[in-house]
Amino acid sequence: MTQTYEFWFVVGSQHLYGPDVLNEVNIHAKIITDEFNSDKNIPFKVVLKGVATTPDEIKNICIEANSSSKCAGIITWMHTFSPAKMWIGGLSILNKPYLHLNTQFNRDLPFDTIDMNFMNTNQSAHGDREHGFITARMRMKRKIICGYWEDAVFKRRIGVWMRGAVGAITSRHLKVMRLGDNMRYVAVTEGDKIQAEKDLGWSVNTYGVGILANLVDRVTDEEVDKKIEEYRSKYVFRTSNIYSVRYQARLEIALEKMITEGGFNAYTDTFEDLYGLEQLPGLASQNLMAKGIGFGAEGDWKTAALGAVMIAMSSGLEKGLSFIEDYTYHFEKGNEAVLGAHMLEISPAIAQNKAAIEVHPLGIGGKDDPARLVFVGKEGDAILVTIVDMGGRFRMIAHDVHVISPIKKMPNLPVASLMWKPEPDMITGNEAWIYCGGAHHSVISYDLTAENMRDFAEIMGIEFIHINKITTIDDIKNQLAIGDVIWKT
Repeated sequence: MTQTYEFWFVVGSQHLYGPDVLNEVNIHAKIITDEFNSDKNIPFKVVLKGVATTPDEIKNICIEANSSSKCAGIITWMHTFSPAKMWIGGLSILNKPYLHLNTQFNRDLPFDTIDMNFMNTNQSAHGDREHGFITARMRMKRKIICGYWEDAVFKRRIGVWMRGAVGAITSRHLKVMRLGDNMRYVAVTEGDKIQAEKDLGWSVNTYGVGILANLVDRVTDEEVDKKIEEYRSKYVFRTSNIYSVRYQARLEIALEKMITEGGFNAYTDTFEDLYGLEQLPGLASQNLMAKGIGFGAEGDWKTAALGAVMIAMSSGLEKGLSFIEDYTYHFEKGNEAVLGAHMLEISPAIAQNKAAIEVHPLGIGGKDDPARLVFVGKEGDAILVTIVDMGGRFRMIAHDVHVISPIKKMPNLPVASLMWKPEPDMITGNEAWIYCGGAHHSVISYDLTAENMRDFAEIMGIEFIHINKITTIDDIKNQLAIGDVIWKT
């Protein structure tokens, strides 16, 4: 389910300056490319596609980028003055994420030696403004990063944008498998699947739970034995009910077959549609999430797809993310916090310590007691992200939170759980989330930031709201009012 992506670096110039200058531009471009590829803050390979000096060269690069499954975006920089009308033909057909760098090869001006030859060769301040005009005139969705190319902050910002771009590329080819419908009468897990495919690229379709049940019945004992070995290598066993664990292994093997054969990136299930199954997938779903599959409980296909997108964006990062639900509150004065959990399906990728397999009654769904992973989530700064359908358009909400260890032990809560303190405080943060229409389901990530998610949202052309340490309710109300005008359908 993973894909190795690269970003194409195109440097703009023209033939007016002669071959010696173009050769120097190419040398500078290679040096910058090598620097980018050696920096750990730039997570994907940068491929230099040369110095573009004619409309045909530019258009051919854009055509090639569009058809390349490896190219996740185009990065441009105008080393000299590149007349921007040359770029119209290529940019008008480009369908990949676009980053415009405003930099120059030399950090400092050579005050003692600067002459007109130097000025003609080093015209980034001139050329990037020309290029910026045409992208503004064409109303292009693009990111602009200004700074010196060797500076750490400059390169970090490139890396942040790359993750958003990879999320966009993943999103445009993403497939979600729904096992049954969403939970009955629930509003926020509903949504326009046609609009989602149009705006976000998500292909969302339903498959009967009976298909899964038939596959479960065909799983062999040998396959189950191998899966149990995997579980023993990754988790602590705290149950004598091995039958329940083996049944979850059967569920996972069957789900994997459906996901692999269908080319799915994410899936959903619901406890209201378990016909032919003995248990709701618990351990099975948790282990699949840890392997990089997006998941949404109760038929929540938007959160499942968002999880898959954020997993792709997190390539090479290790702190983890998971499907999560705001479950209940702790309103102790001065120590307010949210308890996040779910019936079963929280990914062990965010576990503070090694997760344990346990078997307990579920209480709803009317099926056998399911095996699940029980753990406490790790501490640290994180974001909660959700996507909601506002009718004809989608809104992404990101909320900065700080995850803490549970204030007290919860010995009678046999599920994975974590607690967090919302920014800027519990009351304002929760009110802001609810004003925005934020769902009770979200994806929590310790690696990605609101900047990553904003870049993704801007590339995809959807509304984005960030709740953070400076948020006020008045600000949120103003953003929402303005958004209803900007994003009016």
